[in-house]
Amino acid sequence: MADDFDVVTGAFSYSGAVIAGELQAAGRRVRTLTGHPGRAPAGTAIEARPLNFADPGALTEALRGARALVNTYWVRFAHGHVSHETAVAQSRVLFQAAADAGVRRVVHVSITHPDADSPYPYFRGKAAVEQALADLGLPHTVLRPAILFGGNGVLINNIAWLLRHLPVFAVGGTGEYRVRPIHVDDLARLCLRAADATGNEVIDAVGPERPAFGELVRFIKNAVGSRSQVIRVPGSLIPPTARLLGLALRDTLLTDEEFQAMADGLADTDGPATGEISLTRWITDHKDTLGLSYANELTRHFR
Repeated sequence: MADDFDVVTGAFSYSGAVIAGELQAAGRRVRTLTGHPGRAPAGTAIEARPLNFADPGALTEALRGARALVNTYWVRFAHGHVSHETAVAQSRVLFQAAADAGVRRVVHVSITHPDADSPYPYFRGKAAVEQALADLGLPHTVLRPAILFGGNGVLINNIAWLLRHLPVFAVGGTGEYRVRPIHVDDLARLCLRAADATGNEVIDAVGPERPAFGELVRFIKNAVGSRSQVIRVPGSLIPPTARLLGLALRDTLLTDEEFQAMADGLADTDGPATGEISLTRWITDHKDTLGLSYANELTRHFR
């Protein structure tokens, strides 16, 4: 393939699929590195290569000639043999392969508030991955979203599902901690622009609204016509409650770290919006279908 293509990790998964579609809509050819080649849609124009971190040489060859690597690879939580530490090491392998292949630019999807000294492994790991990219000297853009919505996203949909099915929905602590979601289409547009940027940049990928979490839950409740009672409970009760629900749903609903980080304000930023799509407008527009089915994270990624 000539030097006229971009590589997206996980182009058959949630955000990667939308990003790949945005690149294709702009007339760009896309190759994906994926751990799930069997998920390729019928008739797709995306060429799939294995995302095999145990074979750096094959990764280098798959990346050779690419203009940009858009990296969405990460793990939301430790599962089986995969941990945040494993994901950091594997990300280093991927970035080194990109450098060896002569990739011109890396667009890396990170998280708001990565911190090498964070008490949370997720945020420490994200900081380590950003540092690994910077250390290689590859021209890059780091995009830092907090929460994604739109398409077949998990969080907002599953809040709606729980509100449709449970008589009570518990919000931990004050519920006043804010979140700054961005629509996955807005993230994809940022990736497209970043693929052609110059120099190095770090951008908070955040939408125009930053509701308090309790306020967001009540908005979703009213939008979908739920009769569930939204109550506040001590934050310490949320992780064990989420674990019990997760057992019933055969899923990881919410990790301890995810709740604590959100309650600490790590899903919020003070800077200007870089996405345009309104969260509340999107919820209103999709109220009739939002939460009708449950989105199982373990099924999507591990089963």
